[in-house]
Amino acid sequence: MTVHSTIVHATVHIPEGRQSVAAVEDRFRAGSPAVPLSRGVLQRMYGLAERTVAHDLEQPSDLAVHAARRLFEDTGTGPGEVDLLLYAGILADMEEPATAHVVADKLGLRCPVFDLKNACNGVLNALEVADAFIRSGQYRRVLVTTAEVSTRESRWQLDDPADLLTALPSLSTGDMGSALLVEAGERPGILGSRFFANSWGWRAATLPNPYAQHRRLGHLRIDSAQLVGSFEGLPGKVRGAMEELGVEGDDLDLVCVHQPSVPFTKVVCDWVGVDPDRILATFPTHGNVATNTIPLQLATALDSGRLQRGDLVGMFGFASGASAGVVVCRW
Repeated sequence: MTVHSTIVHATVHIPEGRQSVAAVEDRFRAGSPAVPLSRGVLQRMYGLAERTVAHDLEQPSDLAVHAARRLFEDTGTGPGEVDLLLYAGILADMEEPATAHVVADKLGLRCPVFDLKNACNGVLNALEVADAFIRSGQYRRVLVTTAEVSTRESRWQLDDPADLLTALPSLSTGDMGSALLVEAGERPGILGSRFFANSWGWRAATLPNPYAQHRRLGHLRIDSAQLVGSFEGLPGKVRGAMEELGVEGDDLDLVCVHQPSVPFTKVVCDWVGVDPDRILATFPTHGNVATNTIPLQLATALDSGRLQRGDLVGMFGFASGASAGVVVCRW
């Protein structure tokens, strides 16, 4: 019997804290009096209205655990039924050990775990890995988790106006936790995935590791124009992958794309041949929640009834590095 993998459910934990775009801009002005910032620039440039903010004492593992507990409750899954836990967040509780261990301990899991990281494409890559493990017969039930507390990367203090454009994206990030359950079954679920990379583009978006930088505290720095340029040739490869998988944009019942801003979301839709009006817009009211973006769209679609069993779903990721990929599944 052929074994397939299916995404059974997706949940998110959205922190109660909210920060309006006006509050973000006011705090930046207070911390960077030498750097002029016009009012409403984050709304005009990125389409941000407000962003989600975790409690100061919450760690990434806490947000991931909240989402996983809701998933367990929704699906009736017990901790002892999970064979493998993956943590795919950009941010971690600590450098050592893997945050997956912290998440597993808080959930009461005793299965193998490991972290998997690839910027904002981490969750899509985790689905690729879960699918491969399940198809091989090594595991039957894989819990994919992620979380970000990206608002803590916000660059509030600048001295040089020349740094403003590379600092602004840090002011549009949001905090969140997510969980997805992937199980073995007879019915085809994940139909295929393809990933590509332009690794020469890694300098476009960086968050330095202080331990590798002689303990100098680094900052999130994103050159948006350079980042878009780093995807050269990748959209065509993604479209080619869709052809290889036998899928066109119009075939998809639900389209999920990474959303680091409203303008970039429209660019991605154009790249993959999808009408932007079909996208569940998450950025304006949550910010760039990084690895949580696609799980958030899945969970929102499930909660609203827009995603039903049997629907064909396409998930598209374009992330710093640069990497691009697509995962197609039958829900």
